[in-house]
Amino acid sequence: MEIDEQSDIILPDGSPGRDVVLPRDVLPGVIQIIAQESRPFFPGQAIPLLLDAQMWTSTLQVIRERKLQVVGLIATRGELSETLAPEDLYAMGTACRIHRINQTEGHIQVLLEGLQRFRVRRWVNDRTPLSVNAQYFPVRAASDTPEEKAYAVAIINTIKELIPLNPLFGEELKIFLARSNPNEPSVLADFAAALTTASKEDLQEVLETISLQPRLERVVELLHREVQIAQAQMEIRQHVEEAIQGHQRETFLRQQLKFIQQELGITKDDKTAEIDEFRGRLEGKSVPETAQQRIDDELTKLSLLELGSAEYGVTRNYLDWLTAVPWGTYTEDTNDLAIAKQRLAKDHEGLDDVKARIIEFLALGIMKGDVTGSIICLAGPPGVGKTSLGRSIAAALNRKFYRFSVGGMRDEAEIKGHRRTYVGAMPGKLIQALKDTGVANPVIMLDEIDKIGASYQGDPASALLEVLDPEQNSNFHDHYLDVDFDLSKVLFICTANQLDTIPAPLLDRMEVIRLSGYLDVEKLAIARKHLLPRQLARAGLRRRGDIKINAAALKTIIEGYSREAGVRRLDKALAAIVRKCIIKLLEGAEKPIAVGKSDVSEYLGPPIYEKEPLQQGVGVVTGLAWTALGGVTLPVEATRVHSRQAGLRITGQLGDVMQESANIAYSYLLANRERLQIDEEFCNRAFIHLHVPAGATPKDGPSAGITIATALLSLARGKQPRINAAMTGELTLTGKVYPVGGIREKLLAAKRQKIRRVILPAANQRDYDEVPEHIRKGIKVDFVVTFEDVVALVF
Repeated sequence: MEIDEQSDIILPDGSPGRDVVLPRDVLPGVIQIIAQESRPFFPGQAIPLLLDAQMWTSTLQVIRERKLQVVGLIATRGELSETLAPEDLYAMGTACRIHRINQTEGHIQVLLEGLQRFRVRRWVNDRTPLSVNAQYFPVRAASDTPEEKAYAVAIINTIKELIPLNPLFGEELKIFLARSNPNEPSVLADFAAALTTASKEDLQEVLETISLQPRLERVVELLHREVQIAQAQMEIRQHVEEAIQGHQRETFLRQQLKFIQQELGITKDDKTAEIDEFRGRLEGKSVPETAQQRIDDELTKLSLLELGSAEYGVTRNYLDWLTAVPWGTYTEDTNDLAIAKQRLAKDHEGLDDVKARIIEFLALGIMKGDVTGSIICLAGPPGVGKTSLGRSIAAALNRKFYRFSVGGMRDEAEIKGHRRTYVGAMPGKLIQALKDTGVANPVIMLDEIDKIGASYQGDPASALLEVLDPEQNSNFHDHYLDVDFDLSKVLFICTANQLDTIPAPLLDRMEVIRLSGYLDVEKLAIARKHLLPRQLARAGLRRRGDIKINAAALKTIIEGYSREAGVRRLDKALAAIVRKCIIKLLEGAEKPIAVGKSDVSEYLGPPIYEKEPLQQGVGVVTGLAWTALGGVTLPVEATRVHSRQAGLRITGQLGDVMQESANIAYSYLLANRERLQIDEEFCNRAFIHLHVPAGATPKDGPSAGITIATALLSLARGKQPRINAAMTGELTLTGKVYPVGGIREKLLAAKRQKIRRVILPAANQRDYDEVPEHIRKGIKVDFVVTFEDVVALVF
């Protein structure tokens, strides 16, 4: 749109411009617009405004060309943007006279004086440079009504209240009195509104209020609010100053009191007080003679050192540790075996054989009056309760419990401490455990000992040899303390997922107790008695009956979402259900929320494990394997690819040992073709593909030997195995079946898969006899010496 050059001009008093007037007193009918993002601008004010040169240069150029140094200032409704539209600006603004323009790099500084309010009649140009046809509202002269005078007096009195609370208001008032007449209520109201810290919306409302009395009422309201804010700020400032002055006064008095007491000999200096504190710690402790001599020497050295010296800090820290160690401080063990049984039964479901072995260990200690002498190693898959068993043992003995993980530990100083010559030296974890527990006979758990590492900084496993040897740990020597400490009263409990990675000398010092895992029935009892109540308590439910998960739902969770040996996934699944039930409770659902078998998939999604029947057919045999997570079933598949050339292809990510087992089985079948009734054409021409699902899971170990041989024999004879059995055992080239490990875990895996018959090496009879009766129940086991015994059973 083009600017209307013939628009009327208006005088500052509001009359049409038809008389001779000075150019500076003319207000144009069409006025250029500048948008302001911060606060509205009122008539009677003077303000320096900083503008973006790129955005507003064209507007100022138009004003300069028209030779009317007047511009309209309008506040934006939101943030200022380069693409302004009429709806982004308020309809009311202030006409201002431009007194000075200074241009700097990228910015223009403009000094403005507010003249009159104006309202936008219509937009002449809605793009930069912006211009509007304006309706002006001149400032009224002095008031004659008593109400307006009363409001003006109220405004002045409120400003007087503000001046003592904030000195800046006094400076603003001086400027106003020098430039304006305080007897004009309109000018006074605009000045008072601009004085406040009110929001842009509130100030725009004052600007748009043309009638004087409503405007005065609104300004008085804003001023009273400003007084309340200023009073609150003053109270806060006074409170902070009083607190600071109080601290300074207290510090000054304490320094005076300390000096007076020293002069009178009533108190001691810091060094003497620390020495007395160290001596006081040793009262009632049975400190060995060598350690006591070291402490006395260090105390003498400390008394001679200056407080500010570096050696003073090192010596003080050393004495702090030496005197904090519980020399000769012991807790009295509980000698009641019934309490120990009760505690283990309360904290753990199942694991009867493990609990019986722990009771035997405790009974021996109670009989001789000292539960020490051997180190327990709890070995089993994750989530079977190794750490919680350690806590229960400590509680049954009435001892303090301390746990730290040695998994990934690579520095022997973590065990035996750093030498004091190093900066930041500290004792090892064992001395720290004794200090934290405050006794010399706690139960210390070394978690994840099978994952301990080694590096150029030393071998922590070798450092543990001294700690875990009952013949040596009575004189344990920590590098930092540099004196011997008796660890023979400490009961050490180690945990591990597998024993293969534990160094043999270290394993030799431990008494291994294996935790094989839980059956579904045991998991159900654990979920009902332990896991679910714990999750409800963690969720803050006062009434446990608000969420009910029935037995059928728990069985579905166990079978479909938690088939591992432990109960960690089961615990996570219950936690997920409880969280979602709590959301329903907070949304107003009726209590109690019942979770049934059909509701499980709604809370946890589709089952992770589907019920898959055991694979059967020619060339398909089920094996049993052991992993760090427990026992698993392992199907072995063999098929004939073609008959052009004999050969064997092996897939399924099999390790070197398992590939050797497959080659041994294949060679044994070819070498004993006639005895095993295998067709000669099969041996000479059949190309066989052997696969062990799942292909993405690495597998290794010798225990699949007879399983692979049976699968190949089934393929060679073209007959499906007569019995549905799972098997495990190592096969030799002479047909002998050698023993394998993990019998308990493998039988548990077979029981979970509802397998009723298992073939084991005869040499594993002893391992089978040690398996608890509740695991063996329902499984028929056949023991074999040679592969011919397997053939007789299967075919």
